[in-house]
Amino acid sequence: MSMESTLSPLSPVGPSLSRELHTNESLPRLSHSLHELHSSVLSLAASDRYIFSGSQNEDISVWCKKSFKLKDTLRGHTGSVLALVYVAEKEWLFSSSGDSTVRVWSTASLKPIYVIDPYLETGAGDLFSLAWSKKLQTIYIGCQNTSLQWFNFKTGLPSDSVSSISRKAHKFFDSYPQYERRPADIYANNAGSGQATPTLESALPHFAIPVTNVVDAAHYGYIYSLAILEECDSGDVKLVSGSGDETIKIWDCTPKGPVFNHEFECHIGAVFALVTQGDTIYGGCQDGIVKVLDIETKSIVRTIIVEEGVDILSLSLVKSDLYVCLANGRVQRYSASFDCTASWQAHSGIVLSSITTQNESRTVLLTGGNDDNINIWRVHVPRVRSRSVALNFNRVGLTPSSIDDNAISDSDIADDTLEYALSKFISIPSVSSSPSHREDCRQAGIWLKKCLSQLGATTSLISTGEGMNPLVLGTFSGVQRQQTARKPRILFYGHYDVMPAPSDGWASDPFVMTGKNGYLYGRGTTDNKGPIIAVAFAAAALLSSRQLAVDLVFLIEGEEESGSCGFEASVQAHKEAIGDVDAILISNSTWITDEHPCITYGLRGVVHCDIEISSRLPDLHSGIDGGGIVEPMNDMIQLLATLTGREKHVQIPGFYDHVRPQSENEQRSFATLAEITGKPASWLSSRWSSPSLTVHNIEASGPQNATVIPGTVKSQVSIRIVPDQDLETISHSLREHLTTSFSELGSPNKLQIEMKETADWWLGQLDGPWFQALESAVQEEWSVAPLRIREGGSIPSIPYLEKEFQCHALHLPMGQSSDQAHLPNERILLPSLQRGKAVVETVSSQGGRRRYNTLGKIVVDTLDSCSLVTRHAIPRTACKLDL
Repeated sequence: MSMESTLSPLSPVGPSLSRELHTNESLPRLSHSLHELHSSVLSLAASDRYIFSGSQNEDISVWCKKSFKLKDTLRGHTGSVLALVYVAEKEWLFSSSGDSTVRVWSTASLKPIYVIDPYLETGAGDLFSLAWSKKLQTIYIGCQNTSLQWFNFKTGLPSDSVSSISRKAHKFFDSYPQYERRPADIYANNAGSGQATPTLESALPHFAIPVTNVVDAAHYGYIYSLAILEECDSGDVKLVSGSGDETIKIWDCTPKGPVFNHEFECHIGAVFALVTQGDTIYGGCQDGIVKVLDIETKSIVRTIIVEEGVDILSLSLVKSDLYVCLANGRVQRYSASFDCTASWQAHSGIVLSSITTQNESRTVLLTGGNDDNINIWRVHVPRVRSRSVALNFNRVGLTPSSIDDNAISDSDIADDTLEYALSKFISIPSVSSSPSHREDCRQAGIWLKKCLSQLGATTSLISTGEGMNPLVLGTFSGVQRQQTARKPRILFYGHYDVMPAPSDGWASDPFVMTGKNGYLYGRGTTDNKGPIIAVAFAAAALLSSRQLAVDLVFLIEGEEESGSCGFEASVQAHKEAIGDVDAILISNSTWITDEHPCITYGLRGVVHCDIEISSRLPDLHSGIDGGGIVEPMNDMIQLLATLTGREKHVQIPGFYDHVRPQSENEQRSFATLAEITGKPASWLSSRWSSPSLTVHNIEASGPQNATVIPGTVKSQVSIRIVPDQDLETISHSLREHLTTSFSELGSPNKLQIEMKETADWWLGQLDGPWFQALESAVQEEWSVAPLRIREGGSIPSIPYLEKEFQCHALHLPMGQSSDQAHLPNERILLPSLQRGKAVVETVSSQGGRRRYNTLGKIVVDTLDSCSLVTRHAIPRTACKLDL
């Protein structure tokens, strides 16, 4: 999109991250249709001269590619023809059927050559899938009885494997009419006038697969699909199998047979279709999902949500374009960037099969359906994209007709998809403080789970209790470089809930992301949806390029803006699922200026306290009862006055006893920051490293007019604490001071005190390897050393997660100081989001190892660092509170 345009995501928000970039001009053109008489087209294959279609009526139709006329019909199967494979170097066509046989046909003479009977013959059931290895000269067969079988034409077979008896009779397919009272035999289907007559069938060589060529229970479901990889980077032959047990398995193919290598768990229904390209596997699954798998890293690099609830029955590839055939008759095309570039109604029924082939120097897609038709589509062959790393500013509005493929880099497309995903995320009004948005919050969690899953993470939702929003847990598994070394694990914390966004003061709809002058506007763009999406796309980029050196674990909550109810208990209950953690990453604040990148290394803690004074009387009229009672309002004013003196000095006994003095290094740092920001160093110190007390409000019961004596008065007070104040001690001291001071008033009124949200202070470890790696990555990206800053606000999750997982936290702000978090016209600068993503990529690709700047060194100030010590805190719920 141009930066003056507005993104308008679908409502309700669709889960797919694939942008719909198709136009009528980009659709494939129907070139011709071939009609099968009253028979679904279950399988397709093509040679240079012919198109072969396997049908439900037991025959294989042979169509001339040039004239599109029916050339011949191959007969012999006694069940539906479920799979076809053409072998060009031998001019062979393999067919498998529901009659439990594999037949080999000459594509030159269009005559049968061999019949292969699987081990157990009809006991193997339907033979759903075939795959041919040119290197090993072996045909692999996926069976209904869950076995994987193979026949090797290279090594040959002993003479007793060639059967003089073609096969055993099938009790159903080879049965006679009941009135003949004859047992089934292999000639039943060829009988005439009740008399069985041998035919050429018995003269065909029959090869029986021996028991040594069988993997029993290769899956725990029917083996619906097979594919061969002979051009992968390793140079080895690998077999891929997809099953009704919701898994895709990799097998190393050897002359002695396939050896199990790895299993991918898809968790979304049967895997009906497989295609491969290099080291990449595409698996078409039930319920409209495509899994994109990388063999070398053994990782799921992407999940494409094509159309939820609609089965995918066939896949085909034209270079980098993936064609997905659906049970609703539609075909969709996806580009290398996983954008949907075409979608059309290809059949009036179910699309059951597809292949791509050349016809008169044109690339065509053949699709077969249960509408008895084979449709031939002329398709566009994509050009290879440039691998330039140059950034292109905001191209979301591009369509295929306006794109020069050679001018678009992978980073351009990734940035476009990032913005598209963020626009969808922003469109969900996940306001956790509003009961009317409770379902929106839940939907935001579900959407984020699907988003992370599509990008390659293993995901789940974790309940935080009844009526509360779930946690989203997602893990991007990094590349295992060494078999013995343990991969580092980074826990990324964030929140998908947002503050309310009343329309007053907004220049645009707060829940429609709008681009203007380089900024993305919308509620949550900077706090915290924008940074979440940036980190997620950083992980996805590294995963797809095999450079993710860490396991990046996402822990995203939906109650942060409302006190994080249930967060700690849920984390503790699911700590095993989260796993061990080596470092914690947060991106939930802003820079101190608009120009200079920063790293936050410190936060103040907070204690929230609700105070209530009541007279046990109803609200009274001041003209009648004024002067006759002790008024709660007067008590509250006097009580609050005891908390602070002149110059904001907090008067709670012992309040400053354990405040850590500023070191000389930090004083120099604050002086430098004062020059950059134009703010006095004392002002920075008072906000960041000094404790404070704030009275937020005084609320009176009854009508708010000048004649009422309120019977109840409430006030909210908070204290910000700093190193090395103890949270529990300060909370106890505040309660004791209020209780003692109220007692000294001698008032007959009743005082109630409730300690609410609390959070400990936090300081990062500045001399640790993770901090140094982050600092170096920021400097590398921005060509300037980041400012080390502290914040006056509180994020309780940081000290809590540090103590829970016994590791240090890193805080990388992506937003600018003018981003208006929690305010109207919240925004984030698009290049800041992109560069924040790049910083995370650098750190995650290095696995915490030290990075060196352009001067060949890392300069580390010896500012006070906080060694990881256990600081006990009273039970609390967490909330981030901004200044």
